[in-house]
Order: sequence, then C-alpha cells, then structure tokens
Amino acid sequence: MRRLILAAAVTACSSAAFAGDVASVEILGFSADGSVFAFEEFGVQDGSGFPYANRYYIDTTNDRFLEGTPIRVRLDDEAAELTAARDAARAKGETIFPAAELGENRGFTAGWNAVTENSADPHRISVNPRPVIPPIDPTLEFQLEDVRLEQRAQCADLGDIVGFRLLRIAAEDGGTTRLIHEDKTIPESRRCPLGYRFGGVQTFHPQAGAPVFAVMIAVRQVGFEGPDYRWMAVTGQVAD
Repeated sequence: MRRLILAAAVTACSSAAFAGDVASVEILGFSADGSVFAFEEFGVQDGSGFPYANRYYIDTTNDRFLEGTPIRVRLDDEAAELTAARDAARAKGETIFPAAELGENRGFTAGWNAVTENSADPHRISVNPRPVIPPIDPTLEFQLEDVRLEQRAQCADLGDIVGFRLLRIAAEDGGTTRLIHEDKTIPESRRCPLGYRFGGVQTFHPQAGAPVFAVMIAVRQVGFEGPDYRWMAVTGQVAD
C-alpha cells in the first residue's frame, strides 16, 4: 500500500513539474468609434511563480500598437497576488485609454475556442459577425497557417520555431481570399513560438464608423516547465 501511495505521489508531482503556463485572457473592449481594440492576458509564470498582467491596445485602422503599449507588469515575488499585478496594469492602461469607454463597447464574441478544446479546428474559424438570426452579414472566415522562418540562436534545440500567416477566406463563391498578416521575422516578444491556434473572433459595430474585428490567436511557446500559451490579436474592418 505504501508503495502504491508513493507511486501515485511521484506521478502527481511529475505531472505538475511539466505543467505549462496558459495565460487567461479578457477582452477589454473597443473605443466608441471602433478605432481602438484592447485586451488583457494574465496569470502566474511557470517555474518562477511570479504573477503577471499584460495589456494590449491596438489601432484597428493599421493593426499597430498604440504608442506606449503593450503594457507589461510582472511582480518578481512568488508571494505577490495576481490581483496586484492586474491592478498595476489597469492603472497604467488608464493613461493610454479610458477603461470606462472600453467597457461600454466590449463588442460581441462571435466565436471562441479554449486552448483545451479538441473538437474545434484550431486553424480555421467561421462566424456570423453579430447575433442576428437569420444572418444579414457575410460570414467572417479565417485560416491560420504556420510559416517556417530562420531559427533564432536562442531558440536552438527547442523545436521548430515558426511564425504564422493569417488568411481571410472569401465569404462567397467567386470572392477573393486575402492575406491579412504574414510574418517575415519572429518578434522577440514571442520568445520561441512552437505554433498557433485560433482563440476566437471579437466584433464591434459602432454607431458611427465601420464595423471592426479582432482575431484572437493563442501562441504556443517554449516555457520553463512545459509549453506556455500567450495571446495576440490581429485587427481589421469587417467590410474589407
């Protein structure tokens, strides 16, 4: 019996030892005119136990970060509370864009697949942009592809490090499938990415302004104790 208990304990410890860090994500919302999209990722780092919170503010007209962002907070104290890291990131974010306006314009989560879901296609997603049944909008459909790029020295021997290509699939026969994004290099901020999968699609139809979307992408990275997941977004106009 003692041997069985010991074996179970060792198995449990072994499983925990190789647990990666999957960041939680929260959609913060859009500006009233849809020109800004923001989200937060947060969690506790595997290995160090340090809490972190990162906030991303994106100009949807050109898919670029607003000046002074992303906001990254990490509390280098394993006894620190995650709420403290989130509060610090929230305070810094308030100097970039008011949280109240984002909260009033959260938009619509047209599709969402957790990284733990096995039944959904991780590389293709198709949604009705808003909850109007029957739909009055063309379908929004995207395809995600890995792109092999030059391997960085710091990622050597950690597996095949890849970028990604994002395609917008034509909504109707005869339409043109368009390239939305393609990596030419891998940003340092992604560390050593092993792959990508769709997280979801957030849309917003402002009262004044063009409808916009944000494609949420989960990035699988080399972590300390196992693969980590971090988040990114690609934005654009629904009618493009």
